[in-house]
Amino acid sequence: MEITSHDSLEAINAEEWDALAGSNPFLKYGFLRLLETSDCLQSQGWYPQHIVVSSNGSIVGAMPLYVRDNSYGEFVFDWAWAEAYEKAGGRYYPKLVSAIPFSPVSGSRLLTNDHDPEKNNIEKLLVNTGIKLCADNNLSSWHCLFIDLESHEIFTNNNMLARLGCQYHWFNRDYRDFQDFLNALSSKKRKNIKRERRLVEKLDLNIETLVGAEISETHWKTFYTFYCATFTKKWGAPRLTLEFFLNLENYLPGAAVLILARDDQNYVAGAFSLQSDDVLYGRHWGCARNYNNLHFELCYYQTIEYCINNNFRKLDAGAQGEHKIGRGFEPVETWSMHWLKDENFRTPVANFLNHETKAIKDYISQLAEHSAFRNQK
Repeated sequence: MEITSHDSLEAINAEEWDALAGSNPFLKYGFLRLLETSDCLQSQGWYPQHIVVSSNGSIVGAMPLYVRDNSYGEFVFDWAWAEAYEKAGGRYYPKLVSAIPFSPVSGSRLLTNDHDPEKNNIEKLLVNTGIKLCADNNLSSWHCLFIDLESHEIFTNNNMLARLGCQYHWFNRDYRDFQDFLNALSSKKRKNIKRERRLVEKLDLNIETLVGAEISETHWKTFYTFYCATFTKKWGAPRLTLEFFLNLENYLPGAAVLILARDDQNYVAGAFSLQSDDVLYGRHWGCARNYNNLHFELCYYQTIEYCINNNFRKLDAGAQGEHKIGRGFEPVETWSMHWLKDENFRTPVANFLNHETKAIKDYISQLAEHSAFRNQK
């Protein structure tokens, strides 16, 4: 088998990459390539170094990989690690990261064909390659963020430290419609959602759901102003460029879902998601001015209805948001893996992670006790 690294996806065969990537839109060649071509990466410290494993001229394994000179846009926070390591005289950056830039979405980071008899060997080769790149280039660490559970063991068997996180997902339990979903909730939570939706109805806004090619350049430009306003207010400069949105349909046909609200004259708010065959991934929200409960309507209730109407099994609404629990979302574990070159640094990090894991597991258990569902408390 031949191993190659690439500072761009341009030289990699798109069909062969996608054959390994599955249905997750964030792992698709088009999504990752669009980040490259729309100036979303290098300017923010993401330098592609994708790994490809080939056999007889065909791609049999791949791994999205980036060299990083900061930790922005990762959603697994290691700033304290970097500070501690550098205070001790080390150099934390640059580091290696296997992740989807700006996207806290779980999925495979070791792309292989599930039916390939060499699958396990290819995965081991990819992991060993990541570790070797760190050692050969004197990099402090390698971080695989938001991995799928199936690959947990192969990482830990290679001396990588596991880090637990928590997100909030909504699951479709074969609901016939939104009311059927509401019927599964406790009376208090059901009444609260109905109240919030009634208040939005009184705003007298029209809500539109647009998919793929239905989203025009004008729609994207309008949404982008909302996105920038929200991002600038909370986090600083927006991560994604207007060019990214304008070219999304060309690179990832049919994947975008844009839910917009408008008054008599103008659009006033929007929520952007990506869809796979059976999962909706809520990504960004923004508005022209504050409307009470409109965020809940566009980002949660409209997207839940979309999932029910399209028989999707799950809504992944992104990072953070304990308030989602009362609106029918459930806490789920997320995992990331970390290889640290310096054993003297690895030991205190491992101790920290042992305590953090226990705290997060306790937190998830406590959240489950506050479930919005009638029979899950």
